[in-house]
Amino acid sequence: MPDMLVKLYNLPSLEAEMDKKQQEGIIIRRAIAPEKHLVLAWVEKHFNSHWVSECDVSFHNKPPSCWIAIEKEKLIGFACYESTCKNFFGPMGVDEAARGRGVGRALLLASLHDMRVQGYAYAVIGGAGAVEFYQKTAGAVVIEDSKPGIYSGMLRDKSI
Repeated sequence: MPDMLVKLYNLPSLEAEMDKKQQEGIIIRRAIAPEKHLVLAWVEKHFNSHWVSECDVSFHNKPPSCWIAIEKEKLIGFACYESTCKNFFGPMGVDEAARGRGVGRALLLASLHDMRVQGYAYAVIGGAGAVEFYQKTAGAVVIEDSKPGIYSGMLRDKSI
């Protein structure tokens, strides 16, 4: 999976995206510290331990760099940035039952707009699995020769 680059000064509107999700009964907001254990448990249940580690790091940033999607008081998605490297977006995941409803798009845009507010002009999407999604949603472009990038030689469960 290649890394991708996003121009943060040329993003689609966040306000329209947030309003749309709110009308659908989905809240997109920054996670807060008292929710950390719940978010990490949800990520572990629905995704993998590598993403749990990255999500955990995002809660140590001030403010936390983890965004969550909530519907009917239940977590349905998350997105993090500045977990593996400075200026890196990811990981992001949406519950299978909520996919195809624009939740990932809203989480991505909330995170990228927040990165812009933090002072970045560009962001790197590390190990982008959904290349077409990132191209369509945020105008991301593939960074040539970036695979495996920062994740080269990373310890995997089978290595312990």
